[in-house]
Amino acid sequence: MTLPVPRSVDLRRESIGGVLDRVERSLQLRLDRETVVRKRRTVGARTDRNTWVRIERRGFDRIGAQGWNGPESAAVVSGVAMPSWYAGCAWREPGEPVMWRADEMELVSSAPVGQAAVVIEDPRLPAEWWSALNASLDALAAQSAPRLATPDTQTITQELVTATLGGAFPEVTDTAVKEWLPAHADLTWANVTGPQFCMIDWEDWGMAPRGLDAATLWGHALAVPALAKRVWSERRPDLETRSGRLMALFVCAKIAEPHAHPEDPRLELARKEAVRLIAELRDFGPRLRGSCPD
Repeated sequence: MTLPVPRSVDLRRESIGGVLDRVERSLQLRLDRETVVRKRRTVGARTDRNTWVRIERRGFDRIGAQGWNGPESAAVVSGVAMPSWYAGCAWREPGEPVMWRADEMELVSSAPVGQAAVVIEDPRLPAEWWSALNASLDALAAQSAPRLATPDTQTITQELVTATLGGAFPEVTDTAVKEWLPAHADLTWANVTGPQFCMIDWEDWGMAPRGLDAATLWGHALAVPALAKRVWSERRPDLETRSGRLMALFVCAKIAEPHAHPEDPRLELARKEAVRLIAELRDFGPRLRGSCPD
């Protein structure tokens, strides 16, 4: 069944007063309107309980049969630096194939490392940050997830991996993923804080190919080669598996796709790394020499 496509909306330009009022009534709190942060499809604000509320608008075509309660279901995850989840509410937008969801969670004191998903300057993170990143990703991978990850709001499946890789790199014919582990699934520099490490925005988490999180963070650092190299070095156990290389190539495919943005500062670097990854995947075997991007 084909789901109806909702009206395209940019929440940075829409009137959202009614949405904020509804969230306040449903969660029985007051939002600090002076702290409202508006993005294309999400809104966030501090509350009078010294918590944070994240609000998202999502079309039915981006909500699968598993539902849309990522932040709530992630509350059972242990050993990961992440904000505690307290409460949530959801409702349908009248007359539209659209759902709204609001989640109240712990207020994180540190700011995101990047103002956007991609960084173009080295944030010079301390050693403690990298240790916390590794501990959190290792703890997450050791657990189980009741759902599939939805990076970029698309449920990740073998078919999606194959189609994405084939669209950008048709010479890659063996795209089978054999290792699947729990992942945050949107681990960009806007979703990790610093200098105190924390992983935020868990709406897309779930089972995913091993290495997706490391590859995502690496790919979004390609404009800063030293930072990308550090990510690769820290997450080498994931990225130098066959699945990890496929995920690194998956991220490169999204950057260097046929309709790539010509001004993306990562574009040429992603194409260069794709050549390396394709060669390594072709020759992949137990005696393959490890490689770290320059």
